[in-house]
Amino acid sequence: MRLHMPLHLKQRSMDSLVASCVAGDSAAMQAIYEQSKSRVYGLMVRMVGQQDADDLTQQVYLQMFRKLGQFNGQSKLETWLFRIATNEALQYLRKQKRQTTASYAVDPITVDDDHLIKGEESQLVEAALKRLDPGLRAVFLLKEQQGLSYCDIAESLGIPEGTVGSRLNRARKELRQELTRLGYV
Repeated sequence: MRLHMPLHLKQRSMDSLVASCVAGDSAAMQAIYEQSKSRVYGLMVRMVGQQDADDLTQQVYLQMFRKLGQFNGQSKLETWLFRIATNEALQYLRKQKRQTTASYAVDPITVDDDHLIKGEESQLVEAALKRLDPGLRAVFLLKEQQGLSYCDIAESLGIPEGTVGSRLNRARKELRQELTRLGYV
């Protein structure tokens, strides 16, 4: 069942929504969730994969609403939310790495007549992204998928702004190398 958000909630400032959430207003919680869920989910799909993205997205919102009283407003709520989301994804990936020794071997794909179907391209990009170090993947996705500024990424990940640039360059370079290994021309 999808709840429709009243117009007056859509027009309220984010500060007002945060204050209402802290006070226990479920409509304000729903408004924040509705405004940000697709971007958080998209980040999770790219960080941990489709299979676990739903559960981790829900975990992100549970964490956010639990800790919302600690949000001091020095950054945008979205930046703070992406920090929580990235931390959840990285924590999950570390846990998975300890539990399994998954093989990252993917056979190169041969291309007939140099034509790739969009689905094949997407699968190659997803496979290459999964091969990146999770920290590099986070910087890359926050910039390229979410469109965050270097400053916002630095705040989200708790790293210096200059480090964002160097990690982004490294992520792009490694992504190109992985795509080449996978047979992407």
